[in-house]
Amino acid sequence: MREVKINISSVGFPSQFVSDAEKETQEFGLQIGQAIQYEWFKKDSTGCRYYSQWRDFNRLRLYARGEQSIVKYKNELAVDGDLSYLNLDWTPVPIIPKFVDIVVNGMTDRLFKVKAYAQDALSQANRNKYQDMIEGQMAAKEPLQVLQQATGFNPFTMNPDDLPGSDEELSLYMNLNYKPAIEIAEEEAIDTIFSQNHYQDIRKRLDYDMMVTGMAVAKHEFLPGAGVEVEYVDPANVVYSYTEDPHFKDCFYWGEIKTLPITELIKIDPSLTKEDLQKIAQYSQSWYDYFNTAQYYENDIFYRDTCTLMYFNYKTTQKMVYKKKKLENGGSKIIEKDDTFNPPEDMLEEGNFEKLEKTIDVWYNGIMVMGTNIMLKWELAKNMVRPKSSSQHAIPNYVAVAPRMYKGVIESLVRRMIPFADLIQMTHLKLQQVIARTVPDGVYIDADGLNEVDLGTGSAYNPEDALRLYFQTGSVIGRSYTQEGDYNQGKVPIQQLTSNSGSSKTQMLITNYNHYLDMIRAVTGLNEARDGSTPSPDALVGVQKLAALNSNTATRHILEGSLYIYRTLAEALTYRIADILEYADFKEDFINKVGKFNVSILEEISDLYIYDFGIFIELSPDEEQQALLEQNIQMALSKQDINLEDAIDIREIRNLKLANQLLKVKRKAKQESDEARELQKQAMTAQQQLKSQELAGQVAMEKINLETESKLKYKQGEIALEIERSNKEAGLKSQLMKQEFQYNLQLRGVDSAALSQREQTREDAKSERISQQNTEQSKLITQRKNNLPPQNFESNEDSLDGFDLAEFEPR
Repeated sequence: MREVKINISSVGFPSQFVSDAEKETQEFGLQIGQAIQYEWFKKDSTGCRYYSQWRDFNRLRLYARGEQSIVKYKNELAVDGDLSYLNLDWTPVPIIPKFVDIVVNGMTDRLFKVKAYAQDALSQANRNKYQDMIEGQMAAKEPLQVLQQATGFNPFTMNPDDLPGSDEELSLYMNLNYKPAIEIAEEEAIDTIFSQNHYQDIRKRLDYDMMVTGMAVAKHEFLPGAGVEVEYVDPANVVYSYTEDPHFKDCFYWGEIKTLPITELIKIDPSLTKEDLQKIAQYSQSWYDYFNTAQYYENDIFYRDTCTLMYFNYKTTQKMVYKKKKLENGGSKIIEKDDTFNPPEDMLEEGNFEKLEKTIDVWYNGIMVMGTNIMLKWELAKNMVRPKSSSQHAIPNYVAVAPRMYKGVIESLVRRMIPFADLIQMTHLKLQQVIARTVPDGVYIDADGLNEVDLGTGSAYNPEDALRLYFQTGSVIGRSYTQEGDYNQGKVPIQQLTSNSGSSKTQMLITNYNHYLDMIRAVTGLNEARDGSTPSPDALVGVQKLAALNSNTATRHILEGSLYIYRTLAEALTYRIADILEYADFKEDFINKVGKFNVSILEEISDLYIYDFGIFIELSPDEEQQALLEQNIQMALSKQDINLEDAIDIREIRNLKLANQLLKVKRKAKQESDEARELQKQAMTAQQQLKSQELAGQVAMEKINLETESKLKYKQGEIALEIERSNKEAGLKSQLMKQEFQYNLQLRGVDSAALSQREQTREDAKSERISQQNTEQSKLITQRKNNLPPQNFESNEDSLDGFDLAEFEPR
């Protein structure tokens, strides 16, 4: 610990333009702490800002619990401060707690889930690649089916019947079905951290604060020994810089006021001595006396051994300066420098180097003892949350929302109800007064009328007997005439006295009570249908539900505020998860905690720090949205536009927009399926008709074939007989022809032999003639040579005997 005594401005923060080294000094942190202390704890005529807000939030919480102070009610009914004549029950009527429970418990019915969307370049490339593959299969669906039928190989990555049919269906398919393992791992990691920190319980307290005080605050931080912590923060103990943003995004400092036992200070700063603790105790005593904070504790002794600390975070800037030196081989070398490094320009040119700098946001953590100049801690925050896409920004540890804040003034539903809750309480007290002073109904007894009555028993008819008879039987005995015969004015001696002195006042007060109750409903939008207190017997169930849903609209800002805190915490957890997986010593333990729910994502968890995620909250639809969606589903089912399985799939989708898109896609697919089925049915009918026609044709054809076959067989028999007869006839003819041929051949042989003989004879005769002629010629030649006498050439064979004229026939 170090005590610093400096003169600081009572109203201003230190300059942001000092060096980083000066920002790290205790003096700089103390000046910031003193400035925050002055802004929130400066006393004026009405008090200080912090305790005024604390008292205001405490008053709202007391009203929300039905435990508000009754002093104002007593002062209203007291006469000169005297309450001795009043015997009333001063217990506040718990009207506001009822409406608070309705709203807060109704918020817990709205379920929502974190959706992580990987938006880094690698994830986008994988998503586009998968989408291109699906588009390719969509375009080549028919050829791929032919290929599958021909080869038996399945080229599809999914069922061909489930392939999207249009760009709209493809977009819906990517939103519903494409979920990379890295996104699942991120969602599991976020859910694990929320579960470990029991965020469902924290959420109820945050919703309660938004309903009661109008502001809710949560905190996330990384503790070396415990990991990531998500904590609830009481908005009454928070200090922050002035802002008009309902989400407090432009706050440059946050603080939390805590009252701790002095012994706890040793854990914060082990260097504290006993004298230091005594000194802090003295300062703390003066602090309590100055602000009179003992009134906030039931035990006045408690504050004597405690001290008030302010844990605060302060946002400033830090310069990252580097010296880039060019090497002789053409490369460069980066050397880290402090922010005071600022060489002259000529030195930069001569030294062959340049200055690189970048300004980033940083947060400093400090702990200051209130009312003193003692700083227990001041250091640069560790494990700051920085988005990967914008690392120069640092996200604060505190997440706050005030949905109805304007110019720094916070509005809440409970604040709207308080005036009418006070009037209801006063009406309730007045009603007690009227009831207390109301007297029961009595009877009037006419004594003179009783004296004129004679019961005939000899005894007088006294009032006691008359009352006994009246109360037991309800009958009254009287005389119309007196004993003297005159008209008896008291002929009815006993008459009922009806007291209506308080009925009109009671009815008026009850009317006022209901009026103020209706005013609470009017200013908050929480109607009778929302709380179900006075449902109209004539109203339909659907009308009552619509009225309740309209009431939900009035409190939607609380739901949106709760969703903002949840989404902002989830975004911060994504960055802290990356830090855990990259730097923390208990990385393996964290992976095992997340992976125990899904072992298949263990490998992806270890690489989460590489990716950049966008966080979205998938909110389940409210009753109104569910009713509209269910109406559409029932209408589609009644018209048979979708199947029961489609309706189940649609109801399981939390996102209403995607559910309606899926309903349209399923309806269109069902219509196309019905049309295809109808066409198929028509084709089957036509095919059946064709088959029946073919069958009838086949029967007729078979009949014709049988007839033809029988005729053919008969014809074939005739032909066979004819052929057989022809064959026999041909055989006989063949034999005759063969015989004739033999005869002709023999005749021809005879003819040929005769001709040959004749020719031979002729040739022989010719040869003889030639020989004879030659002989005679030779004899003639010899005659001429020798002059011999003529020769006689006649022969003894020159005779006609044996001559045949056939030789002279032409050949």
